[in-house]
Amino acid sequence: MNSPALADPTATRHIGPGDGTPEWQWARCSRLAAVPFAQFSDLVPADARAVVVAPHPDDEVLAAGGLLALATQIGRSIALVAVTDGAASHPASRLWPAERLAAERPRETLAALAALGAHPQAMVRLGLPDGGLAAQEAELARQLQAVLRPRDVVITTWQFDGHPDHEATGRAAAQAARAVGARCLQAPVWAWHWARPGDARMPWARAQRLPLPAAIARRKQAAMRAFASQLAPDPSTGAGPVLRATTVARADRPFEVFFLP
Repeated sequence: MNSPALADPTATRHIGPGDGTPEWQWARCSRLAAVPFAQFSDLVPADARAVVVAPHPDDEVLAAGGLLALATQIGRSIALVAVTDGAASHPASRLWPAERLAAERPRETLAALAALGAHPQAMVRLGLPDGGLAAQEAELARQLQAVLRPRDVVITTWQFDGHPDHEATGRAAAQAARAVGARCLQAPVWAWHWARPGDARMPWARAQRLPLPAAIARRKQAAMRAFASQLAPDPSTGAGPVLRATTVARADRPFEVFFLP
């Protein structure tokens, strides 16, 4: 996992060391509660393919696990683009060196997709450097443009999400979508950590919520458990889990939030 336009979009989008804004505060947020619901077919029309572009393994579930499960349930075409293999999630770790992560995290994605019941008709691993996507943004946009088709609906991380890889992926995906005539939806992932309820930096006017039936929400929760490397502390460095308690709690929501173009 690793707004109206923002007056200063780089200011204070800081991912601190703690758990960030707790989920109980978001549950009481009137702005979030007022975000209108949209059905799957409103977001992804019947003749469109849903293409999830994930900067790291686990972002496909955090951003759009419910959408992927719903798409599969109703027999819709889906694809997944894994931008990186997530090899930089545990810096200086003896337990999780980069080579082990590069092998394990894609396997976790496959297990998560199985838990969702999702079977992408296309799955592409780009192998770009985890933590280095800002420098590779033009190349990422070029590769995405080669994968996308007209009328695809691209689902990716928000271009103001606070994590450099998420933001570069959001920008590149939007650029590639425009170039081929596709639509791009962006999902906040880290923004829930640094933003506060009602935060004016969030584009509430362009937000829609996708409701997740109970069975789909349970699938998403099971998919999150597939990312074992991200859910346990690292005794070799003393670091806590990469996926923090608040992040896991947000994955239990009975809806997902997407920002429209």
